[in-house]
Amino acid sequence: QVHIVESGGGLVQSGGSMRLSCAASGTSFSIATMGWYRQAPGKQRELVAAVISGGSLVYADSVKGRFTISRDNAKNAVYLQMNSLKPEDTAVYYCYVDFSTLPRRWGQGTQVTVSS
Repeated sequence: QVHIVESGGGLVQSGGSMRLSCAASGTSFSIATMGWYRQAPGKQRELVAAVISGGSLVYADSVKGRFTISRDNAKNAVYLQMNSLKPEDTAVYYCYVDFSTLPRRWGQGTQVTVSS
């Protein structure tokens, strides 16, 4: 059974940094894409960043230059380094994994709160 486990998150002051981690376990299926979405209260879930199979990186315009996504294929893990955090970055962050032959899997979500 596939498990997607996230870690990181919490409370940080505006301008601070935080790192989120996500790892997929229980699978031998090839992973295509790993990334992060976020959802703020009253808003739709939005893509934050992703690492596409082959290494291409995708970022939301709102986080470009502040967030960095990286991936460790050996560990089936993806990381999101968030710098210069703003109150508007406050949201629940969800890791997702797209496999080559399985439906998308989601992490449980981790709360990131940026105080002003």
